[in-house]
Amino acid sequence: MKIFILILFICVYVLIIALPKYKAYITGGAALISAVGCLIAGIMTFGEIFSAIDYNVVMMLLGIMLTVGLFTQSGMPNKLSDKLISKIPNALVALVLLAVLSGLVSAFIDNVATVLMLAPIGLAVAKKTGVSPVPVIISIAVSSNLQGAATLVGDTTSIMLGGFANMSFFDFFFLDGKVSMFWAVEFGALLTVPVLIFIFRKDSKKLIYYPEDIKVTTIVPTVLLILNIALLVIFSFVREKSELTNGIICLAIGIAGLIYYVIKFKGDSFIQAVKSIDFETVFFLLFLFVIIATVEKVGIINDISNLFVKVGNKNVFLLYTLIVFGSVLLSAFIDNIPYVATMLPVIAGLCVGLPDVSPYLLYFGLLCGATLGGNLTPVGASANVVGIGILRREGHEVKFKDFIRVGLPFTLFAVIGGYLLIWFVWG
Repeated sequence: MKIFILILFICVYVLIIALPKYKAYITGGAALISAVGCLIAGIMTFGEIFSAIDYNVVMMLLGIMLTVGLFTQSGMPNKLSDKLISKIPNALVALVLLAVLSGLVSAFIDNVATVLMLAPIGLAVAKKTGVSPVPVIISIAVSSNLQGAATLVGDTTSIMLGGFANMSFFDFFFLDGKVSMFWAVEFGALLTVPVLIFIFRKDSKKLIYYPEDIKVTTIVPTVLLILNIALLVIFSFVREKSELTNGIICLAIGIAGLIYYVIKFKGDSFIQAVKSIDFETVFFLLFLFVIIATVEKVGIINDISNLFVKVGNKNVFLLYTLIVFGSVLLSAFIDNIPYVATMLPVIAGLCVGLPDVSPYLLYFGLLCGATLGGNLTPVGASANVVGIGILRREGHEVKFKDFIRVGLPFTLFAVIGGYLLIWFVWG
């Protein structure tokens, strides 16, 4: 069964790369086949299959898509992009700043939420400056993934490490008198700025600003979006909370915005608002969760973690390097959450036999590689999937090579930066 699931998994990714327009159908079929196979083999139950879906992410997607859809229809993104261009009349600087802003916001709220909130502004800036929106949205997505590892509340994997290693919010900044994970991520982020400048190098011309009389029909969606961000940040500091907290917040605000919009504008406003939801992306993620759960359940992820132990043996530098760059490669294709969950106890066990080595060296190496690795491929992180879904709805089909042009150099520079700083501080 393990070989069958592995072959199916590889085929799915090859087909997604080759036929991106049909990715929802491909993953849907593969999810059905793998789930039925695991049911017949007695590896998984119906309950385990349905619980494999991250309902928190799904609820967040639906809620924020609604809020952002209303935000876009209100005309506010055009207004904000107009203000940005008036202050920074250089497309290169404006686009790099948007990516950097995406990273800063994502250090405190979910990556997917960050992309959905900033993408409308990125699209508006691209349109006004005559730049292709493809690298703009991809840079926003990969920047959000990068900074998710900077703080305890920035990403699920950070929360998992914090809980496992009993780390506080401030331990991600300074720990045992040394600089911690935050600074490793920021050093990597600093190295990605030249990458972004190179990507947008052809858009460095000075723009002639022509002020426009842009009308905003209502500020309510903007207020709701700000409220959404504020609540996500506030609840990120609450340790004992439901796993669905963020999803409930986003969905409740989205529904509230929908009700307001229907009451105010009537007519076909309900249909227009619902059209802002990218159902294809939602179902694609649903099916992907199921496929990855079957990969985890048959033991493939566990086999990979054991391989690290055998190859690394007692050579700390080799082990650290394997964990970082092996995690990058694996996280480009599989969900980093089950992978990190599997590797944390493995690393803890390894450190028992390495008494002179700080466990945080390997913990931070794991987080660096597993979180940033998703930027290598279009399906390596939920934020990437959502960003590409946004582009598709705007009429731009993103090919694998289009994503790699941004994702590959961005990931390499970010990972190498974090890899070096963590080793020199904790090695």
